[in-house]
Amino acid sequence: MPKHRVIYFNARGGAEPSRLVLSAAGVDFEDVRFTREEWEIEKRTGKYPFGQLPCLDTDGEMLSQSRAIARYLANEYGLAGKTNLEKAKVDMLNDTFGDLLQGIAKIHFEKDEGKKAELQLEYDKKVATTLAALEKMLIANNGGDGFLVGDGVSLADLAFFAQMECNLSSAADLLDTYPKLKALNARVAGSQHCSMA
Repeated sequence: MPKHRVIYFNARGGAEPSRLVLSAAGVDFEDVRFTREEWEIEKRTGKYPFGQLPCLDTDGEMLSQSRAIARYLANEYGLAGKTNLEKAKVDMLNDTFGDLLQGIAKIHFEKDEGKKAELQLEYDKKVATTLAALEKMLIANNGGDGFLVGDGVSLADLAFFAQMECNLSSAADLLDTYPKLKALNARVAGSQHCSMA
C-alpha cells in the first residue's frame, strides 16, 4: 500500500476532497497542515511543484493542483465512477465545486468592501444556479435518493459535501429548498466517508 501525505494549510479548502476520498477508501494517510509562516519556510525547499498547496506526496512522488490530486486518488481507490461517462460526470462535478471554492477565496481575499459585496452577490447567484442544477441531476439519478453519479458514493458526493461544509457555515438554511441535496449531504455526513471532515 502506498504511503500518502496530504499537505495543506490548517483548513479544509482545496485539500478536503482528497482527504475525504482517502477516508472513504479506508486508506491511512498523513494529514500535514502548515501555518502560513511554516509554509513560507517550507516552500523554499523547492520540493513542491509550482510552489503552492495543496500537494500530495505518494512515496516521494509529489503532485500539485487540488482537483488533479482528488481525481488521481478517486481513480486509485474506485471512487471516480465505473464507466467513462460516469468518470466524466464525476470530473464535471468536481470541477464545478472547485470553481465555487475559488469564488469563496476571491471574496475572502478581496480588500475593497464594495468589491467584496459585488463578488458576494455574484457568488450567491452562482451557488443558487448550481444547486438547482444539482438537485435536478440528483433526481434524474434513481429518483434522487442515492448519489450524484452512479449507484455508489464517488468523488462527486465527497466534493459536494466538502463544498457544503464551507457554504453552510455562513448560510445554515442554504439547502432547505433543495430537499434531495439536503438529504444527500446528511447521508454523506452520517457515513464513514466523512470521518476526516
